[in-house]
Amino acid sequence: MKNILAPSILSADFKILGDQIRQTEEGGARYIHFDVMDGIFVPSISFGMPVLSSIKGMTSQVMDVHLMVTEPVRYVEEFAKCGADIITVHFEACENPAATLDAIHGCGVKAGISIKPGTPVEALEPYLDQADMFLIMSVEPGFGGQAFIPESLERIRQLRVMLEERELEKDIEVDGGIYHSNVAEVLKAGANVIVSGSGVYKGNIRDNTTGFMEILKAYE
Repeated sequence: MKNILAPSILSADFKILGDQIRQTEEGGARYIHFDVMDGIFVPSISFGMPVLSSIKGMTSQVMDVHLMVTEPVRYVEEFAKCGADIITVHFEACENPAATLDAIHGCGVKAGISIKPGTPVEALEPYLDQADMFLIMSVEPGFGGQAFIPESLERIRQLRVMLEERELEKDIEVDGGIYHSNVAEVLKAGANVIVSGSGVYKGNIRDNTTGFMEILKAYE
């Protein structure tokens, strides 16, 4: 299974967003992680469909859209039209997670489902066959720059075992507090899609990206 870096533009400088995204692409990052916050499901408000439409046309990277919004099914079709390749929703934010995943697939894009640190991993079990990707939050969603929660490693291991028991080769994405210094632990636990905001966009973006890619390739 390929290991993938998904730089989160939540930590980028929006005055020069296009240039910074290009640096991550040149460094080998295949995805762009696009965090959408509504101020209700999480305290912060971020950005939405107009920004996604703007960046979709200037990079060949996969648009990995993470909807941290209440009842995200309301917005699935519009985000798909604006260029999302993957849409991930929160188990905790959906009245009917299965129907929401079906709606995402109905738009012709991949569907992911995420859980917050306090939600048992077993909550994902009904969706193991249905979802294409599973996102383990390793911080509380809503703010960038938080420290990685160590207990997340065991949660990743548990999810990978659940998938392997069903002989499912699905992506496990991890988001929150990941840097060069701890990404190897996350990969060894069973994740293969790594989200990093500050770890990519703070400092030399191209060097930070290539540094991540060297580690990711070493653990494939």
